[in-house]
Amino acid sequence: MSDQHDPTPYDALLLLSFGGPEGPDDVVPFLENVTRGRGIPKDRLKEVGQHYFLFGGVSPINDQNRALLDALRTDFEGAGLDLPVYWGNRNWAPYLTDTLREMVTDGRRHIAVLTTSAYASYSGCRQYRENLADALAELEAEGLPLPRVDKLRHYFNHPGFVRPMVDGVLASLAELDESVRDGAHLAFTTHSIPDSAADTSGPVGEHGEGGAYVNQHLDVARLIVDAVREETGVDHPWKLVYQSRSGAPHIPWLEPDICEHLEELHGAGAPAAVMVPIGFVSDHMEVLYDLDTEATAKAAELGLPVRRSATVGADPRFAAAVRDLVLERAARERGVRAERCALGALGASHDLCPIGCCPARAERPAAAGADSPYA
Repeated sequence: MSDQHDPTPYDALLLLSFGGPEGPDDVVPFLENVTRGRGIPKDRLKEVGQHYFLFGGVSPINDQNRALLDALRTDFEGAGLDLPVYWGNRNWAPYLTDTLREMVTDGRRHIAVLTTSAYASYSGCRQYRENLADALAELEAEGLPLPRVDKLRHYFNHPGFVRPMVDGVLASLAELDESVRDGAHLAFTTHSIPDSAADTSGPVGEHGEGGAYVNQHLDVARLIVDAVREETGVDHPWKLVYQSRSGAPHIPWLEPDICEHLEELHGAGAPAAVMVPIGFVSDHMEVLYDLDTEATAKAAELGLPVRRSATVGADPRFAAAVRDLVLERAARERGVRAERCALGALGASHDLCPIGCCPARAERPAAAGADSPYA
């Protein structure tokens, strides 16, 4: 096997995702998993679950992960990469611990991990690493051999992630009436997080004020704006905005909210807008409800023409990017020089999360980092 297609030392890839309910009876138990330890009453969870009940109690995320699994397996096979791909979730079946147990039983001992979160933050990176540590602790308690798990680097600026989003924006602009198209504003959306979490995201001091989370999203937004300008000759006004806030009102979270931003655009006389969900890998519930339902309804109320561009999902270019990330990391683990594909100003992210990266309020063990208790 040539170095170009050699995944050694990895013997499997784990797709690690959030999970979601697949029927009405799943909604409250799923939300109990998500909010475990916060003491939220079941009646309140039923209220929160109304978004899911609007869609039959089904989150699209699991089906989208199945599609991504198929895309990864198809890409790997077509490229001659002999690497099995497994799937586990943090909050719903297939659960991470069950999948890791299956992988160990299958003889997998050195696992590359792809999370369905492209950016640095506690909830988007370190919490997944904590979930991995929890799962490994369970396997250890069962007396099973422990695999080594290595989380692949952040891929927000990999061309295989960026280019599909550029094409999505171009397609959305083309859907707008020609009379408003060139004046359309681009509203780049991502999940709001507490200001404190944003400020401490990424390695300490690497990105200065605002932290890695905001800076990485801004870098992707600029890449897309520049690419759209090159394709169309139009320099569209743009802004990074936020959605899906879920915290207590007295705690500052990243703003402005997408609906507030649409109101501001309408008040300023913007002729149209394209919502660009750069913070999300696929069209899961926060895209389906917060953008396609709530924000789209707000735009209709305002009389503001709006479109929502596509997420990356199971785009073959993204699957190829994952293959690239696996082989890049594998080569570096073997001590072989490897090209690290990255667009924009920030460059390729670190392979190993350093100590103090994206800290939690309460310190917990986290795997796949410099502070991992599992070497």
